[in-house]
Amino acid sequence: MPAGTMFAKFKSTNVAASTATQSVADGNPITQYFEIGKPVACAGPELVWRIHDAYRKSDNKECSVFIFEKKIAEKLHKPRRKETITELLKSSVKTLERFRHPRILQIYHTVEESADTLAFASEPIFASLSNVLAFHESKTYETTNVTPAAGGAAAAQAQAAASTVPQRPAHAKEYNFLDMELKYGFLQLTEALAYLHYSGHVIHRNVCPSSILITKRGIWKLAGMEYVERMNENDLNSSIPCPPWSNRVSKMAQPNLDFMAPETQSTSKCSLLSDMFSLGMVICAVFNNGRPLIQAGNSTSNYAKQMETLDDLVHKLMPRLPIALQEATSRMASRDATARPTAQLLQLIKYFIDTPINALKFLDVVNMKDTQQKSQFYKTTLIEAMPLIPRKLWWQNIWPMLKSEINNNEVLAAVLQPVMLFVQEATLTEYDNLMSATMKIIYNTPKSIQASVTILENLHLIIEKTKPEDVTTDIMPMLFYSFDGSTIQVQSAAVVAVANVFDSIDELSIRRMVLPKVKMVFEKNITDPKIVQNVLMCIERVMDRMERAQVMDEVLPLLANIRIPDPDIIMRTVRIYHKLFVDKTYGLTVETMATNVLPLLIPHTVNPALNFEQYCYLLEVLQQMLEAIDRQQRNKLKLDNLSMASPERHRTLRHQFSTDNMNAPPFNIPNLRIDQRKTSSAEDMARKNSGGSGMLGGWWFGCSPSSPDSNFLRVGNVFPNRRLSDNTLMTPKIRIAPSCASSPGGTPGSGLPTRRHSSIGPQERRGSTINLSPPTYGARGSSGSSLSVPSTSVYVKSPLLYSQKQGGSMPNTSSSVPFLLSSSMQSIRSRRQSTVLSSGPLGSGSGLLQQLGSGMYQLFSGRN
Repeated sequence: MPAGTMFAKFKSTNVAASTATQSVADGNPITQYFEIGKPVACAGPELVWRIHDAYRKSDNKECSVFIFEKKIAEKLHKPRRKETITELLKSSVKTLERFRHPRILQIYHTVEESADTLAFASEPIFASLSNVLAFHESKTYETTNVTPAAGGAAAAQAQAAASTVPQRPAHAKEYNFLDMELKYGFLQLTEALAYLHYSGHVIHRNVCPSSILITKRGIWKLAGMEYVERMNENDLNSSIPCPPWSNRVSKMAQPNLDFMAPETQSTSKCSLLSDMFSLGMVICAVFNNGRPLIQAGNSTSNYAKQMETLDDLVHKLMPRLPIALQEATSRMASRDATARPTAQLLQLIKYFIDTPINALKFLDVVNMKDTQQKSQFYKTTLIEAMPLIPRKLWWQNIWPMLKSEINNNEVLAAVLQPVMLFVQEATLTEYDNLMSATMKIIYNTPKSIQASVTILENLHLIIEKTKPEDVTTDIMPMLFYSFDGSTIQVQSAAVVAVANVFDSIDELSIRRMVLPKVKMVFEKNITDPKIVQNVLMCIERVMDRMERAQVMDEVLPLLANIRIPDPDIIMRTVRIYHKLFVDKTYGLTVETMATNVLPLLIPHTVNPALNFEQYCYLLEVLQQMLEAIDRQQRNKLKLDNLSMASPERHRTLRHQFSTDNMNAPPFNIPNLRIDQRKTSSAEDMARKNSGGSGMLGGWWFGCSPSSPDSNFLRVGNVFPNRRLSDNTLMTPKIRIAPSCASSPGGTPGSGLPTRRHSSIGPQERRGSTINLSPPTYGARGSSGSSLSVPSTSVYVKSPLLYSQKQGGSMPNTSSSVPFLLSSSMQSIRSRRQSTVLSSGPLGSGSGLLQQLGSGMYQLFSGRN
C-alpha cells in the first residue's frame, strides 16, 4: 500500500460511515472534543477496542479514538463479568496515562464513559500488530492450500477445498514489513519493557500482538496495561505471585494464553523475565507468517502439550530469523527463565547496532532534546543516515517529525536541510500530495537568516516539483522580497537563486524586477568578492533574455565598476565581454571595445594571480577584439582613401623614396665614357652552359636570361666551390686623364694612375688609372670615386685616354657625358634585380647613377 495513502492525514469520510460511527459514539462525552471517522483497526483483549480515525476539533490535530461497546460483554450473560471487563479496560487507560514514554502509547484524551460505550483518544494509529499478522496468516494459508486445477473433477475438488479456507478476518490489515521496520519495531518493544521493568517497576504480563500498536509514523507502541503487576522495587529479579490462566474466568479478562510464560501457568509466579518470554514468542510469530508457535485455542491442556515441543518448534524456526537475532530469540523462548536475557541486555546485541536505527531512535525522542541537540541531529546525523533508510520510512517515520518542527523558528534552518533532501528525492506526485502544503507554510512564515538562505539556495529544486501557478503566486514574491533584506547573506543567496531559476522568471520580471535589484545588491557590496561573483554569474545567465539597450546601458557600466583582481571574477567578466563580442545581437561596437573594454582587460594580462589557462583565454579574447578593430579600421581607411581625388593615393610610403622618385640635382662628369667590360673565362663558360636554359633557367635564378646579372648568378650556381672573389664579377675600371702632372696618383710615364677597387681582394691587385678630376681644374682624388658595382659588367673609360691612344688631343667632352649617362641610366632601370644595387639603407646604395653622382657632386663642391 502506498505510504501516501496509508499515512495521509484523516479527512471527512463518506456519509454512511460517518453516520454509523456517530450512532455508536452517541451519548459519549468524547464527541464534544473530537470528530470521529470510520473504524480502521482493533486492539486489546479479544480485540474489543475499535480504533477510529479522528481529529481534534480545537486544533484539527490528527488522532485516533478507541471505542468499546459494552454490549459486546453482554453475551457473557453475567452482569458482574460485564462490569469487570469495563473496569479492567478503564483501569488500563489510566495506567497508560501514568506511564509516559516514547515507546508507550500516548493518550490525548482520558477515557470517557457513557451508558453504552467507553472511549478515549490517542496518537494516530494505523493498526495493531494483531491486525497485520492476521493478514499475513490468512495470506499464507491461501497461498499454501489453494492451487490451480483443470476442469472436471479436479476443478470441483479445488472448489470444495477453497470453500474450506476461512475468509480473511475482518480485522486483518494489509501491510508488508521491511527488514528495517521489524528490527526497529523489536528494539522499540525492548525499550518499552526496559522502561516498565526498571523505571516503572511493573510487569506487563500481556505482551502479545493485540497489545502492540503501530502508529501512522510506523512506530511500535506498547499498550494493553490491563494485567500489569507491580514488582518488588528492592529486588527486581524476584518473582511475584500472579494468577494462571483459567477456564473459569472470561478470556476477555485474562492475558493471551498463546504468549504466556510457562512459569506463570505452572507455578503461578511471574517476573520481568516472563515478559521477555512473551516478547520472544512475538518475534517468532512475526517470522512464522503471523502464526504463534503455541496455538492453544484458550485450552490449558493444549497449552501444556505444545509447551513440551516448544524447543523443537523454535529450533526449526531459527533459519527464518536474521542470524544476529537467532541466539537472543532462542534464549528468550526458552522454558528456563534464567536463560532469558533482560530487556537491558537485549538492546545491546549486534542486531540492534545500526546507524539508521540510531537515527530513527533519536528522531522519536527529538522533542525531548534541546535546541542545539536538535539542530545538530537534523543538520548532520539525519542527513548522513537518510541514504541508508528505505524510502518508505522516509515518508512514514521522518517526514511527519519534520513537519512538526516547521513552526519552530529556532530549529527551522536545521530542519530545512533534510527537507530539501526530501524535495530533491520526491516524485511529482509525492511532492504534490505530501509536501506542497507544508512548503507553502514555509514560504509565508518569517524565517531566520540561515533558513532563508537554505530556501533560496535550493529554490531551483523546489520549482522543479512545484506547479507553475504556485511558482507565480508563492515562490516568486518570496524571491523578490529577499532582495530587500538588510543582510548580505540573504541578498547573495537571492542573486544565486535568480541565476538558478531564471528560466522560470518571465522577461518582464527580469527587466523590471531582477536586474534593478541585482544591480542594487552589487552597488551595496561592490568590494565583496563573493557578492560580485554571484552577481556576475546571475548576469551571465539572464542577459540572454534582456534587451540590447538594457545590456548596453546597465550591464556594461556595471562591469566597468569591478575592481577586484580575483581570477574567478576576472574570468567571469572576460566571458561576459566575449559573449557580448561574439553575439552580434548585442551590437558591441569597435569604439566601445577600444574605449570601454580593452582598457579594463589589458591590465589583467600582467595579473600574477592568473594561471596559464586563464591567461591564455584572456589573451585570446583580447586578440579577437583587436583583430576586429583592425579589420574595421582598415576597411574604413581604405574607403576614405578611395574618396580622395589625388593620384598620389595609389603610392605607398615605401615607394615614395625609391630611385625612380628621387630628383637629384643635375651634374656632368667630364671626360667620362661607360662601355661594357670584358668578361672572365668563368663567365664565358657559365654563359655557354646556360645558353639553353631558356625561361626555366631565368626563373630559377630570379631573372630573365637576357639580364646582365644572369651571368654572375649562373656562375655561382655552376661553380659552387669557387672562392667568393672568383665568383664576383670584375669591377669596372674608371680612367680619367689627369689635368696636370701634379695630380694625385699621377705618374709621369704612364699618364694615368691605376687604383684598386674596394671590392677586389688583396690577392688581385690590378692596375687602375682613376682620376675623376676634370682636366681644366686639376686632379684631386676623391674616395667617392671608388665604385663598388658588383652586379654590372661595364668599363668606364676616360675619353681623354681614348683620344691619346688614337694620337689626338683631349677634347672637352663635358657635353657628351650626360648623353652617356642617360643611356646607362635606361639600361640600369631595365634590370629587374635592382635590389642588389640598393640593398642598403635609403640613400646608401640606391643605384649606379646615384653613386657616381654623389662622387662628382662632392668633387664639384670641392672645386667651388
